[in-house]
Amino acid sequence: MDDLRHNRSIEDIDRESVFHPATSIADHMARGPTIMSRASGVRITDNHGRTWLDAMAGLWCVNAGYGRRELAEAGAKALTELGFFHSFASMGSEPTARLADKLLQLMRDEAGLKNMARVFFANSGSEANDTAVKLVRYFNNLKGRPAKKKVIARQGGYHGVTVAAGSLTGIPLYHKAFDLPIEGVLHVSCPHHYGFAEPGESEAAFTARLAQELKDLIAREGGETIAAFFAEPVIGTGGVLMPPAGYYEAIVPILREHDILFVADEVICGFGRLGGWFGSGVYGLQPDLLTFAKGVTSGYFPVSGLAVSQGIWDVLAAASPEMGVFAHGFTYSGHPVGGAIGLANLTVLEDEGLPARAAETGAYFKAALDDRLGDHPHVGQIRGQGLILACELVADRATGRRFDPAEGMHRKVSNAAFERGVITRPMPFMPVNAFSPPLIISRAEVDEAVDTYAAALADVFGV
Repeated sequence: MDDLRHNRSIEDIDRESVFHPATSIADHMARGPTIMSRASGVRITDNHGRTWLDAMAGLWCVNAGYGRRELAEAGAKALTELGFFHSFASMGSEPTARLADKLLQLMRDEAGLKNMARVFFANSGSEANDTAVKLVRYFNNLKGRPAKKKVIARQGGYHGVTVAAGSLTGIPLYHKAFDLPIEGVLHVSCPHHYGFAEPGESEAAFTARLAQELKDLIAREGGETIAAFFAEPVIGTGGVLMPPAGYYEAIVPILREHDILFVADEVICGFGRLGGWFGSGVYGLQPDLLTFAKGVTSGYFPVSGLAVSQGIWDVLAAASPEMGVFAHGFTYSGHPVGGAIGLANLTVLEDEGLPARAAETGAYFKAALDDRLGDHPHVGQIRGQGLILACELVADRATGRRFDPAEGMHRKVSNAAFERGVITRPMPFMPVNAFSPPLIISRAEVDEAVDTYAAALADVFGV
């Protein structure tokens, strides 16, 4: 028996041992895993030597690209000097302190977020958003407003999968059989004009309707019961959804009128993805809380966190003598190795001008998609901001008729592209294929990705 076990392939070992996230158990048991073994630049290679152009940067996160020696060397040095220590009870490390300081400098100087005061570290985007939910509760309790606890998010928005963050997520797949969302989480309509506008409704009229919906929800629930509004500057996993014209200009004043905190989820949008350092800067937002993850280390180490505004920090600090310890945190909050890798990563992004490069290459990428696929009978809309783009598929472009979701046409196209050597991603909320490559991608590599995706469409649709 031991000999048989020793002769197992790594694919068999994985199938028999690993419980995979966001994976169909039935499909996995039938087909097994793809085992990735090495990567460089924008390409990743499996254990059999097959290589793909990764047009998704892992899970939207490898912003600096694969195989960066600067990040590996920073991590190795940190592991040797201080492999771990916690940040509880006023403990700290130099890399963690310097990373927090650098993040605040970038938020203030590059995104105009002058009000950001402190950074709290966690490990994943889900943890960061879960922390934000707890913090807005804590904040309102300190303010003597125990009834002001409900939070609002959007249909199609993605904020993670923990109990609180998964409740914020407005995608039914992530609620099914998990008893989510929990009480106190409310959802307003998805702000996607192409998909959800009424016939003949302009973007301005669509935005006005969404603003009125928010006002009506607040009136119905009572502004004194609503604590926060969560929004990704650009909705990522929901389908790469751009805010319609005038959206934030209409929504934010409503929140301010009712003293509702605005939480910007920058887990995908931050660190150059949208062509600026933060999506809040790109769209001129001034959030009270800003959550981040992914691109802060380009995925080389699990680091996430949230920045809190001066107004929130002042309330927490003033209540501290009475409240005592702020009783929230994670063993790996502010991990020194993550701090060192994060600093090295931000240096790469800054020195190589990758946010600006993402804006330029992203415009080229979108133009290439428009040129190649703009009149494809099954591509309804091509959209994007910086280096996050999408093709939304339709059964009939001329009439706008939708596919039956059960057909999974966007999954078939993504699978065909994968077989041809390019990784894109089928989205779980609508029939969309997303592109979110490393920010270092070249124009030649963009052309390769577009050509391969066009061939994959032809494989599936015959055109």
